[in-house]
Amino acid sequence: MRHSHHEHGHDHDHDHDHSHHEHDHHGRGGRRQRFFGHGELRIVILDILSQNASHGYELIKAIENLTQGNYTPSPGVIYPTLDFLQEQGFISIDEEENGRKKISITAVGTAWLAEHQESLAHIHEKVKARSVGYQLRKNPQMKRALANFKAVLDLKVNQEDISAAQLKQIIGVIDRAALEISQMD
Repeated sequence: MRHSHHEHGHDHDHDHDHSHHEHDHHGRGGRRQRFFGHGELRIVILDILSQNASHGYELIKAIENLTQGNYTPSPGVIYPTLDFLQEQGFISIDEEENGRKKISITAVGTAWLAEHQESLAHIHEKVKARSVGYQLRKNPQMKRALANFKAVLDLKVNQEDISAAQLKQIIGVIDRAALEISQMD
């Protein structure tokens, strides 16, 4: 269908244009789009479907959960990938009575997924390494600093008599800290 070539052509431009300076300026926007490398999203979708049949919206939610909320693929990313998987015969999409489309993995898809177990393990490792919690569990000092930060915030912000001005000040401190961290080399 018309999507598959769009998938290839576009991907490469994206890599060249932004690969480096996405990092500096709009790291968030750019990197979010590229959470999974080319072709990895297919493996992730098949893996989710191998556990149970799903619908497009549920797949998006499942990927969001997998990445602990770090990445929510848009329908514009999910549906072309599903089209591609269907063309390859890896999934079947059946219309249900309520008009929703039920997506299931096929025997061919299961076999292909089995061949890509190594890639899947690598993707899971990468997702884990990207989640803040993973790094924090590894570093006790970081864990302590964050627990302390949360405790102080709870105390301050949950006090009923905190003024709008104080709240604004606290938000300013947090934003400055975030900015300072993001600008470190």
